[in-house]
Amino acid sequence: MSLAIDVHELRKEFKVQKNREGLQGALRDLFKREYTQVRAVKDISFQIPQGEICGYIGENGAGKSTTIKMLTGILVPTSGDIRVNGYVPYQEREAFVRGIGVVFGQRSQLWWDLGVVESFQLLKKVYRVPDNDYRIRMDELIDRLQLGDLLNRPVRKLSLGQRMRCELAASLIHNPSILFLDEPTIGLDIVVKTEIREFLKSLNSRFGTTILLTTHDLQDIEALCSRVIMLDDGNIIYDGGLEELKERWGKGKEAAFRFAQPVTLDQLELLTAGLDVQWKLENELTAKVWIPHQLANVSELLGRVVGVVNIEDIKIFETNTDDIVREIYKSGSSEVKREWTREREGAVHA
Repeated sequence: MSLAIDVHELRKEFKVQKNREGLQGALRDLFKREYTQVRAVKDISFQIPQGEICGYIGENGAGKSTTIKMLTGILVPTSGDIRVNGYVPYQEREAFVRGIGVVFGQRSQLWWDLGVVESFQLLKKVYRVPDNDYRIRMDELIDRLQLGDLLNRPVRKLSLGQRMRCELAASLIHNPSILFLDEPTIGLDIVVKTEIREFLKSLNSRFGTTILLTTHDLQDIEALCSRVIMLDDGNIIYDGGLEELKERWGKGKEAAFRFAQPVTLDQLELLTAGLDVQWKLENELTAKVWIPHQLANVSELLGRVVGVVNIEDIKIFETNTDDIVREIYKSGSSEVKREWTREREGAVHA
């Protein structure tokens, strides 16, 4: 397995000034400053194979952006080892950046007062992209991201959604093998978000582009990622499959039924006797049933109801990723980390 990103015991500490209270404290700070060490990333390790789309999630201040900045060579780690495409990002900067693309949702790599196409041409020179490769690449990006009407507009006159499509194109001019995305859909409407997600899936499928995505919009994660790394207070508390996360920490599924004839709660409970489910009758023609994870089989429940009672419609709702992650952070991350660490150590010793 070829690794795109290989991180071992990565740590980042910052020296932060302590501000003393009151006027006297402010005067003392002028002449003698005091500092504290803040550890933003705490000895984390992970590997991402080439061609994978991995979600990197956590609350504000968890250390996500700090990690991305170290992986892209913007920050130098306090300690630990990083290899991205085989390079140490902060040591081999010139060769390293030719193989990566970066999009920071709240920062632009385009020149604010220049036309979009002029920014692209400047980036072409920065990355030393041959003319023919540039034409082929840009023709496809302009078509796929629908940039034709935007090329001659100054960047400052673009809407947020238009600018983000241009930012994506700018990050891909040199055809990088790894794409780092830090909040790429922040502030965008659902239509633009969907367009960007579809483009990223196509990019990964066609070119095998490795994508590391940090976002607060967990619908991005559900749409794009099979794997998720969850960070809390600078520590990795979960690293594994998205479906596994749902299966373990999701509370269950809910099925909503609309019946052709009136039913009673007793009738429905009798049909599913022995299954650990909870029915709620909304009216004589509609009911919902709660199915806890690993306690009841959806197909078995449906088999008991369908055919016995005439049904007009069924909808099944699964606990979404937003709810799961919110519940994990609300209840504290220590239990998640303990269980994930225990399983990982068990797999190593097996």
